[in-house]
Amino acid sequence: MGPGRTRSAVRGWSTSDVSMLVGWPAPAWTAHSASLRCTHPLAVDWRRSVTLTQALRVPHDPIALADAATKAAALIEALPWLERFRGALVVVKYGGNAMTEEALKASFAQDVAFLRYVGLRPVVVHGGGPQIRSMLDRLGLPSEFRGGLRVTTPEVMDVVRMVLTGQVGREIVGLVNAHGAMAVGLSGEDGRLFEGRRRKAVVGDQEYDVGLVGEVVGVNPGAVMDIVEAGRVPVVSTVAPDPDRPGQALNVNADSAAAALAVGLSARKLVVLTDVEGIYAGWPDRSTLIARMSASRARELLPTVSAGMIPKLEACIRAVDGGVPQAHVIDGRQPHSMLLEVFTAAGIGTQIFPDPVPARRPARSSSPGSTRRLVRHTGGSTVWLSKGRRISRSGPRSRAHLL
Repeated sequence: MGPGRTRSAVRGWSTSDVSMLVGWPAPAWTAHSASLRCTHPLAVDWRRSVTLTQALRVPHDPIALADAATKAAALIEALPWLERFRGALVVVKYGGNAMTEEALKASFAQDVAFLRYVGLRPVVVHGGGPQIRSMLDRLGLPSEFRGGLRVTTPEVMDVVRMVLTGQVGREIVGLVNAHGAMAVGLSGEDGRLFEGRRRKAVVGDQEYDVGLVGEVVGVNPGAVMDIVEAGRVPVVSTVAPDPDRPGQALNVNADSAAAALAVGLSARKLVVLTDVEGIYAGWPDRSTLIARMSASRARELLPTVSAGMIPKLEACIRAVDGGVPQAHVIDGRQPHSMLLEVFTAAGIGTQIFPDPVPARRPARSSSPGSTRRLVRHTGGSTVWLSKGRRISRSGPRSRAHLL
């Protein structure tokens, strides 16, 4: 036996052998050798094997133990939410600083992978305003806005399509797939997932032509459902074909597209990531953060919120009006903000929920027209008519039109 290799209480083992096995320094094994017990067979070399007598009775680090207990408590707190949302479709609109800061990108990808592994079915919808602006600057193309909408010439549209589908979408897919081969990228053009209609910008009382800018008026969710049912995570870029002009793509707002997709998929939640804590009743007073509010209250607040929050709040209202039970605006600057919202009792950000439906008396048989105003059967599918929306309810692969 060489220098420093004193025998432990386990026959045939030196303190150096044991310290190499479990990472304790050799002097510690001299003091703790009497409490070595194990039944796990281990070979010291190919000529002899020994049996450690059971386990090491060594003092635990109280700080590490407390940390482990905190983690266990967090897992237990998440249990009812895991039960409640297992199998649920959750549409996440990804944007803001979470798309530009490396640490937040990694945190977001971890959250998406975690949601998928614990049984939820996330669908990611993304924009890419900062990346588009950067590429336009590099190419020397103008970056002009009217009424909050990017003026999109055919040349700018080529850049929008390239950046969203070929750069931003691919990066998100790669980050999520670092945690397992689960993310699949597609655009609103694939399978005609989105159908767009050109729109104009309104500034004051005047309308302005902003080029190839549109709004989502139809959703064909079959392509997304194929990916979801295969156990993967769709990552959707917000480019929509114009059905009136075959081959022409439109630049559509990502918040609006996420809301339309959430309605089309009959999602359980829409989660919108942004750069503030949520929605404020008296912006910029941060003490007026609203935790929960109805869709009607959200409509009342629309004229008072900041310009950047308007499309996000409109998207949440549109989603809950279309049948999504909950919509959330949360702070994407907070690492793991999605997990805090979904799996903790306190949650974060602002939740918008549908207005309560008043109780109605049953329709009289003498007035069948009252029923037909609510529902019409067409070709075996059921089309609900309500507040300017026509939504097919024949299944998750059906087609939703937002008029």
